Amino acid sequence: MTQHETSDITETVLRTLEGCTDARYQQVMSAVIRHAHALVREVDLQPHEWMAAIQFLTRVGHTCDDKRQEFILLSDTLGISMLTVQLEQARRSAKALADRAATTQPTEATVQGPFYWEGAPVLPLGSDIGAGMPGEPAHYSGRVTDTHGRPIENCCLDVWSGDGEGVYDMQMGEDAGMRLRARFHTDADGRYHFWSVKPTYYPIPDDGPVGDMLKAMGRHPNRPGHIHMMVYRDGYVPLTTHLFPSDSPYLDSDVVFGVRDSLILPYTAHAPGTAPDGRTMERAFHSARYDIHLAPAA
Repeated sequence: MTQHETSDITETVLRTLEGCTDARYQQVMSAVIRHAHALVREVDLQPHEWMAAIQFLTRVGHTCDDKRQEFILLSDTLGISMLTVQLEQARRSAKALADRAATTQPTEATVQGPFYWEGAPVLPLGSDIGAGMPGEPAHYSGRVTDTHGRPIENCCLDVWSGDGEGVYDMQMGEDAGMRLRARFHTDADGRYHFWSVKPTYYPIPDDGPVGDMLKAMGRHPNRPGHIHMMVYRDGYVPLTTHLFPSDSPYLDSDVVFGVRDSLILPYTAHAPGTAPDGRTMERAFHSARYDIHLAPAA
């Protein structure tokens, strides 16, 4: 009997994996096949609809370049990125989450997003990465500790954000270079502080196939304002997270599902004068304080 004469094509396809020597690959691909076939049956997928899906994915690939990753946008806007982040943090932080003697839980992780740029400059604490950029100045400070409240010295905070108009440097053209990015290292007490801008909401790039998908779904393309932080040091579970101003719109409808209540914080408005770090500010500014807690590595 040929494979075309079997009654269940799904089982036929699954049997082709019996010779796979990578157990994890076999597990994942078996699940992909089962769920994809179940989807086709559930919606009675028509050939022209499947061809439209293939053409859509082809467009997603063609839209990618060295500064734009449309597949990450697709994953983000379908909630898949955030789901994998949640599962990974729970898996890697399981010991800390179960530690009843811990004084706090690990800071919640969220999506990395498509605008991370490796190799940001290392700057001293207190530096201003928002100078000359559109936006309202903001002073950031806090402390990095483990889940027992012990300070983590020389912990790296790799930070980046869009400007006060919601634009990232990677969207400014090839000659823009890195802006609003830096790496800082905590002091002996685990403290960090630096200047940037108060982030504003912005739309994800919606001029490609993912934007077309969102329109067809009746969804907006906006993310609430946020600043990214990648926090890491040897011996601890690395963290990628955001800080969200509490007065930003779209906190309840982030297009990539990345908002967590624990990551929303007030930005205190200040008139011109002395800033928290002693600097004299000639214009109004904001300050935001947030303590970060890392789980010990297994």
